[in-house]
Amino acid sequence: MKTLSKRKLLLIEDDPHISRFLKLELEHSGYEIILAVTGDQALDLLEAEEPDLIILDVMLPVIDGFSILRFIREEVSEELPVIMLTARGEVNDRVRGLKGGADDYVVKPFHIEELLARIEALLRRQKKPRKLNYNALEMDVDKRELLISGKSVDLSKTEFDLLRVLLENKGIVMSKNKLLEIVWGVEDWGNPNVVEVYVNYLRKKLGKHGNLIHTVRGVGYVIK
Repeated sequence: MKTLSKRKLLLIEDDPHISRFLKLELEHSGYEIILAVTGDQALDLLEAEEPDLIILDVMLPVIDGFSILRFIREEVSEELPVIMLTARGEVNDRVRGLKGGADDYVVKPFHIEELLARIEALLRRQKKPRKLNYNALEMDVDKRELLISGKSVDLSKTEFDLLRVLLENKGIVMSKNKLLEIVWGVEDWGNPNVVEVYVNYLRKKLGKHGNLIHTVRGVGYVIK
């Protein structure tokens, strides 16, 4: 499987067999791989290498993966894609990783094809336009700013992220569970009713343009 362009991945994995296997497979797929085997080494490489994506094991010596993830989100970038890679499959660990800012979570053992597909999906997501426009709505994703007919509208983080996902997928019906997964970082263990609550918040803040968000009964929501 080949990537569209050569991208740099930081692989943080202390198991020598897994790290060697992944490095070979990912390099064969066209990626440049930077390897860290401890948490403190990973923190040094983060600044020096500026990777496009991070594959992060949870169980690491010295500094664990959750601590590294927290550092990345607080000190490095909120946008840098991170895939958690671990033998832990419990729901609580998945929730902790996703709520902590991980973009995806892969449980060992896994198929390399699945990991490659997840990597490519996250890297494609980075290429989406950072400015989204529809009708009178103008969203600057990088500045996290929404304008309606040129006037700024104050949104909470969750409201902004929910509207961003709907705008990125305008014309496509997004199910409540899918929105939960993307915006809140939870899947089937979340409460779909929270989506309805935040859609109502959004509609009120959008004023007369709130009717751009359509409810598809029994399915979800769509901007059209």
